[in-house]
Amino acid sequence: MADTSSTHEAAGSEGTPRKSILPAFRRFTIALSTILTIKVILELAVTFGYPNALVEELQGASDSALLMVMVMEGRGQIHPTDISPLLDALEGTLHHGIATDVRALFLEYLDIKPGKGQKPKTSLELSSFGRFKIALSTALREQTIQNLGALFEYPRALMDEIRNAKNSALLMTIHMEERGQIQPTDISPLLTALKDLRLYGIALDVEDQFNEHLRITGKMAAFIEELKETCHTLYDKIQPIPYIKEKLYSVDKVFIEVGMEHCDSRGSWKTLSSYRGIFSIAKGTSRIQVIEGDPGYGKSTLALQLVYDWCNEVSDSPFRKPDILIFLNLRHLGGVTSLMEAIEQFLLPQDSVLERQDVEQLITNKNINILVIFDAYDEYPDQHIEDSFVAKILEGQILRHVDVLLTTRSSCIPPACGSRTGRIRLTGFDEGAREQYVRKAVTGDDEAEVQRILEQFNTNPILRDICQAPLFSVMYAHVAHEEEEFHDVRSVTEFFLYMISCFHSHAQNKVSGEKRKQLQRYATNHKKLDKFAFDSLTGANQQLLWDKKILIKKFGADFYGLYVNIGILVEEEVINRNRGATVAEFIQYRTEVHFYHKLFCEWFAACHLAKSVTSFWSLFYNFCKRVNPYDLQFVYRFACGINPAAAKEVIKLVQKKQDGDKFAVLCALEQKDSADDVLNTVRDLVSRDVRISENDTKLLQRTTMQLLELASQKEVPIKCLNLDRSFDSIDKKLAHIALKSGLCLRPIAPLKLLIIRMEATDVSEQELISILDYVGQCDKLVELRFEECNLPVRVPATCVPDGLITRKVKVVHPSGKYHLDLHMGHWGVFEEETIRNLCSNVITIDEDDPPIQQQAMLLVLTNSNRDNVPIKCLNLDRSFDSIDEKLAHIALKSGLCLRPIAPLKLLIIRMEATDVSEQELISILDYVGQCDKLVELRFEECNLPVRVPATCIPDGLITRKVKVVHPSGKYHLDLHMGHWGVFEEETIRNLCSNVITINEDDPPIQQQAMLLVLTNSTRDNVPIKCLNLDRSFDSIDEKLAHIALKSGLCLGPIASLQLLIIRMRATDVPEPEFISVLSYVGQCDKLVELRFEECNLPVSVPATCIPNELISRKVKVVHPSGKYHLDLRVGQWGVFGEETIGNLCSNVITIDKDDPPIQQQAMLLLLTNSTRDNRRVNCLQLDTCMDRVNTADGKVTLKAGLSLPSSPVLRKIEIHEEGVEITEEKMVGLLTYVSKSEKMEELVFNGCVLPVSIPAERIDYSLITRNVKVSCCPDNNVLFNLRSGKLESKTKLPVDVEIRNSDTVASQASTIMQLMVKSADKNPINEVSLCESFSSADSDGLSLVLHSGLCLPRLSLLRKLWIGIEYGREIIADEWTGILNHVKHSQQLKELWVCRCLLPWQDNNTNHGNSTVYWNAGYSFADYTLLSGSWQDEGGQVLTREAYADLVTKFRELYRDTDWQKQRRAKRE
Repeated sequence: MADTSSTHEAAGSEGTPRKSILPAFRRFTIALSTILTIKVILELAVTFGYPNALVEELQGASDSALLMVMVMEGRGQIHPTDISPLLDALEGTLHHGIATDVRALFLEYLDIKPGKGQKPKTSLELSSFGRFKIALSTALREQTIQNLGALFEYPRALMDEIRNAKNSALLMTIHMEERGQIQPTDISPLLTALKDLRLYGIALDVEDQFNEHLRITGKMAAFIEELKETCHTLYDKIQPIPYIKEKLYSVDKVFIEVGMEHCDSRGSWKTLSSYRGIFSIAKGTSRIQVIEGDPGYGKSTLALQLVYDWCNEVSDSPFRKPDILIFLNLRHLGGVTSLMEAIEQFLLPQDSVLERQDVEQLITNKNINILVIFDAYDEYPDQHIEDSFVAKILEGQILRHVDVLLTTRSSCIPPACGSRTGRIRLTGFDEGAREQYVRKAVTGDDEAEVQRILEQFNTNPILRDICQAPLFSVMYAHVAHEEEEFHDVRSVTEFFLYMISCFHSHAQNKVSGEKRKQLQRYATNHKKLDKFAFDSLTGANQQLLWDKKILIKKFGADFYGLYVNIGILVEEEVINRNRGATVAEFIQYRTEVHFYHKLFCEWFAACHLAKSVTSFWSLFYNFCKRVNPYDLQFVYRFACGINPAAAKEVIKLVQKKQDGDKFAVLCALEQKDSADDVLNTVRDLVSRDVRISENDTKLLQRTTMQLLELASQKEVPIKCLNLDRSFDSIDKKLAHIALKSGLCLRPIAPLKLLIIRMEATDVSEQELISILDYVGQCDKLVELRFEECNLPVRVPATCVPDGLITRKVKVVHPSGKYHLDLHMGHWGVFEEETIRNLCSNVITIDEDDPPIQQQAMLLVLTNSNRDNVPIKCLNLDRSFDSIDEKLAHIALKSGLCLRPIAPLKLLIIRMEATDVSEQELISILDYVGQCDKLVELRFEECNLPVRVPATCIPDGLITRKVKVVHPSGKYHLDLHMGHWGVFEEETIRNLCSNVITINEDDPPIQQQAMLLVLTNSTRDNVPIKCLNLDRSFDSIDEKLAHIALKSGLCLGPIASLQLLIIRMRATDVPEPEFISVLSYVGQCDKLVELRFEECNLPVSVPATCIPNELISRKVKVVHPSGKYHLDLRVGQWGVFGEETIGNLCSNVITIDKDDPPIQQQAMLLLLTNSTRDNRRVNCLQLDTCMDRVNTADGKVTLKAGLSLPSSPVLRKIEIHEEGVEITEEKMVGLLTYVSKSEKMEELVFNGCVLPVSIPAERIDYSLITRNVKVSCCPDNNVLFNLRSGKLESKTKLPVDVEIRNSDTVASQASTIMQLMVKSADKNPINEVSLCESFSSADSDGLSLVLHSGLCLPRLSLLRKLWIGIEYGREIIADEWTGILNHVKHSQQLKELWVCRCLLPWQDNNTNHGNSTVYWNAGYSFADYTLLSGSWQDEGGQVLTREAYADLVTKFRELYRDTDWQKQRRAKRE
């Protein structure tokens, strides 16, 4: 046996909690698997970015939850010290309740610390080991699991749990880890056990998988260590300002969070509070995240901070979670053809311990969580190569399991990044971030220096806006700290020029003499560098990285040295891996050079471009025509600031490009030119639409406002200003527009059109008035247009500035349909043609219409009323609220009011599911009375009062014969009576000659109209064929003798009514209510029939309560079943059709226990009436309905509680009582009942067992003299001899008797009675076989119960009993004891055979009399004999407990598909 000492040591003594952290974590994982549903599992799989194949495997697994737990552990999403990735994913998928439960479980199970000397496993170990466990579970088969459990001595209960689990292999793996048989560093106990079981093949496979786990763990740890060493050199030498080389910082010492926004699923940009949320906002949507921003906005610094978080495992950063992080600056990757090549060349050290295939195996392993950061895609030389390895990764052609984070300029998003790619936009420094940086990286705790630097920011708004770019802000902060005074700047060009001059001054201050002059010459003469930078940026493939030797050769060593020394050029040493023959040839170092920032390259390129305007016009023109301004925006802007001539041409050319106007504004800010030239530029810009957008930088907004102010000062007409979601409010004190950026916009006199777009914003009345006041100061404004906002319905006319009225300024609503009536302060429609179309058709005011639209329609109505223009129709579609009686106006739900409209012809009021009170209806009629031309008032979808007082109806409606139409469209208001009614004669005649139905679902108005028809018809003595109260009946008002309907209406007696139908679905009608209905019907003089439907009526009513009028008129009262009529003389339901009665009496009258009491009573009444009419009844069949029989008087009581009357006309009774034993007392009582039925000839029993004998003296002698026959079906094989009082068999039983389960109950009963007769006559019985008919046996063994319910009594002269039981059945101990007791008391029984079942194991001296007991469990089993209290086979071998256990296993397996075995397993589960 395997050494299991480690097992016992891990498990501990029973009842003692384990101290190891892993067993506790195992219990947590098992509990976790019970919480996860398949829906949650699939959502988590998508969130974690599992491959499609793995998701499909999870979906189809037999135990998805347990497999998911194993996968999460394998991928590091849960491990014994941290489950935060799982909790984050649950919160991200909005499963907050499950997250709470999981967190509570984790705290509960892991309130255990590692023992002394015990080191918690690293996440790397657990991740790899988890993958090994998943592989192990696929190698374990069911038999292997059972053998291992036995070898490890697992408790029986635990093995049962594993055996019955949906995925027993996974659960076995968990328990082996919990008990120490497998650990992340050792699985020797498992390997030893497999070899002991001679499972050498499985042991070899498992060992190989474990060695692979160890190998991957080691290689992965080495790879991560080498990556971190390389990354450390990247993030630990940040140089905020190039020329100060003695101050290098780690990125975490200078990193400040910049403003961020993320693009949501609708394409809108939303604020992101921290870089820590970069991946959480795009969970499950994309594996690629793009961080974009303008130049200098901190994209690369942010990327390095992410690298720092991973290398140092910063606890609150999500970027510590990837197993592997690969950081690559794309400007180095020109010509690199694969990720593996890039890793070799730029990330692995010269003395790496890893082989190329080791790294390839790791980065292609789909189970390892890998994040690749591609920095500076806009500087990637191969970005235009469609099949570059970077493009393939982004498109998902290779390494689809790898997560990617890419930084780039906003103008250079890779084409492969589709709509599902997550996008993050950097928005730069605000004042808080700027101050935070100064304190953190520049001044430290020197508060005075902090305030000095910030003061320089605040005194120059343009500089402050420029320094929204973190690069500029950082350089400025450090230079300001070094310099006592800082040069004032008005543009980015001035800022950059000054910064470069500071770089040169810093270098010149360190030398003197000829060297100083040389440096001053190089500072101003850099034409070669200018052209070189220009060519590098504008070539076919942008190049931003060069070999040091090439640059020295091109510029000279002195020039090159200066620009490296001041930090504009930066050197980097990289490994150059050449495929040489020797190690020295294979690995060499080379120095690569790049600009400190790409902006410096753009500065020198701009210098070249600015000079080419005059000397190389074609170069300048081709550049501006070919290059998108936003790709190299600072080349354009710097060029405009360097050369005024260039500014004119740049602005002219960029305006022709898409969105060129906005860029032209930025370029205009940079230029230094004469006032006339600037004015011409401004005039050209404002002749187009000028837009200030929310997404514009503060610098661009301020520049645009400067242009507008200049145009205003020079009175240059401004065509249009569009405030695109940038408007915030009106500063009343200054009468300025305050923008969201914090800038203010003064009134602009020459502005012609102002557009204010405020997405989904509610503008208050006061805000609108303030905007109108602002616009009133724009002297040339002719139109104010609002977009995408909600404006107030009106403004006070007194608040509208006079200037707008006198200039007739057009104020346009956001819908574009309405203009503001400046005289009234209302929104309205002013086009004449539109008004005419509205009045000639239908003017609709809908509840869902915005108030502004409703007000416009009211204005149309008011003006048409004033001008007496006919209005065809007004439809108030759910907008009506009430009538203001003081003003006699209609009040709408929106709060608006509608005066009486004289020229209106048709008014429609639609009030969905609304109850209109009587007073409200009268008020509406009063309002309509004031509409002089109105001819019709129509209501829709509301509930009106049933009537209104006729005195309250205005005379004007009566004289004009105004038609008031009910919502149903079927009824009009009788203006003389105030009732709703049907007034067409033909309709009334049709109703009376057919069926008038009043349905429960009919509106009260319709019910009242029908009642009015009934009342008028009664008054006019018009015959009414039928009235159907379809579930509308409620009760009888006994005082008024009226029917009360559920609607509250009342129906008096209808004299001319012929048929009344009352339908009350599933209602129990009590006796008093039924009598009240009969009393009501008694007053309907012409009624001939009353019919009930779908209700439960009383079985009888007192005959004295039935009105005499019904009896004298012979009114027919029909039962809901339609089969019975009420016998008005006795108050009972009966069958009255002569033909029906004749058929029943001449055939069989059946009373079944399932018949409703009313039907049973009808049959009994038929017996009674047949006796009264002396009508012979052929047969009465009592089908399992008999309850008890009184022995003394023979009274038979049915199960329904009814008594069976004795009937002299009854010829035969059949009693069907299947599976029932008729006792002697019951038999005597039935014979007494038969004796009272004078014409009774025969009593037949079916399916029951009669007593073998009863004393003859207890039998009424009249039965003998009348020769009454008592027999048992079928075939009357058994008769009861009334003279002797004994059962007699008419046929001779065969030698061997079979009672089969397939036999009818009657046949079984006949056989049993024949056996009883034979036994009573002392005749021996050779054999009785129970063929699958045996059900059970009482422990005392008095009888054997059959499935039919019949019992086989002890037969004293029976020699052999064979019991063949259903296959697969297991006989329990009590049943077996009962069978043996039955055998013991059967005196002559020699043999008992029990077959096809499983009997209990015998280990005691059971007494079974003189009988020999044989047992055979089935065709493939041996015969056993019960001897000396034990089972023995034919060879005399005793059946041991172990052999019996094997027999049980074989039996259950053989018959596993039988019903008995299925039921057994179901009970266990």
